Amino acid sequence: MSNPLRSLLEEPRPSPPPARVWRDWALLGLVTVLALLEWSLRDDLPLPGLSMALAMGLAPLLLWRRTHPLAVVVAAFGAVTVVDLGVIASGAQTLDIYTMIYLLVLPYALVRWGSGREAVAGLAVIAVPAVLSIVVSWSGVGDAIGGIAVLMAACALGWAVRSQDGARHRRLEQVKSEERVLLARELHDTVAHHVSAIAVHAQAGRALASSSSSAPLEALEVIEVEASRTLAEMRAMVRVLRNGSPADYSPQPGVADLERMAGASPVGPRVEVGVSGDLAALPTAIDAAVYRIAQEAVTNALRHARNATLVDVRVAGDRSTVSLVVRDDGDPDQAAHEAGFGITGMVERALLLGGTCQAGPSPGRGWAVTATLPRQVPA
Repeated sequence: MSNPLRSLLEEPRPSPPPARVWRDWALLGLVTVLALLEWSLRDDLPLPGLSMALAMGLAPLLLWRRTHPLAVVVAAFGAVTVVDLGVIASGAQTLDIYTMIYLLVLPYALVRWGSGREAVAGLAVIAVPAVLSIVVSWSGVGDAIGGIAVLMAACALGWAVRSQDGARHRRLEQVKSEERVLLARELHDTVAHHVSAIAVHAQAGRALASSSSSAPLEALEVIEVEASRTLAEMRAMVRVLRNGSPADYSPQPGVADLERMAGASPVGPRVEVGVSGDLAALPTAIDAAVYRIAQEAVTNALRHARNATLVDVRVAGDRSTVSLVVRDDGDPDQAAHEAGFGITGMVERALLLGGTCQAGPSPGRGWAVTATLPRQVPA
């Protein structure tokens, strides 16, 4: 078996299909109306009763085209094949139902939502009534090529949408992985800071040991505190990391650096930053996460908020949590906000640290990003 064919057969189903939505019922209703109109308006409709029974009887299968693409294709095109063979055997005129054009949705759904094996098997099933229709109702090479082209176009469209969705899914996973890499870098910074403090106090205790009998004991107490804190933060951070390795160990900005964002932007609205509450002694990961989420939210606002004059950044801390709200007063371009991957990164970072992050239109006007993070990384 060649590699391309093996790869095709081993292709798994894509991400789980969406739940049935109102558009599915609208499509079913449209097909039903069109079938009734064709039955009432067409004088040349062959075997009207059988034609309408077939068209309307198969229409409900559209509701399961995503969750059971192969079964729906086999049922629909199998029924069409059996009916066509029966009509041909009886010597009657072959069925020609315009409404049955909706069956083109099924090969699209098969390629879009089915596995590789399901797609190959389903296309083989579809080929039977397609070839039978061409042979029995032969009207020239042009019509045959046109019919095949339409069928192939439906399959190609399904594959294109599937590929685009797969690329987006891989990009989302990459963004999440990059957030884990950043957290790994911050873990390194935290451990390096505390270990440096331990080394300094150890050296100081050793240097003062000859002149002060209490100096070594004091140094050991500080070393114990620093070591315990280092181990606690390291264990907590390792728990939320699954993969990734740091590549850059430059110092991480935090809440204290938010003031850099304030001021008039040369490309957009004014940025105001307000910090309140208890924000002292935050773990490095939480401190950096607040800054990065605020930075991404402000960047999105400057880029996408139309007619905005102000981007307001508010950070507040209490004994258990740190909250962040970034809000603008513009007309949000919701499609542009949702098209990027920055929101995915913000949400992933907040979740990894045991917090939450939400983004969406503000009541009345503007766009808001709201995040709540714990003061300590969950163990």
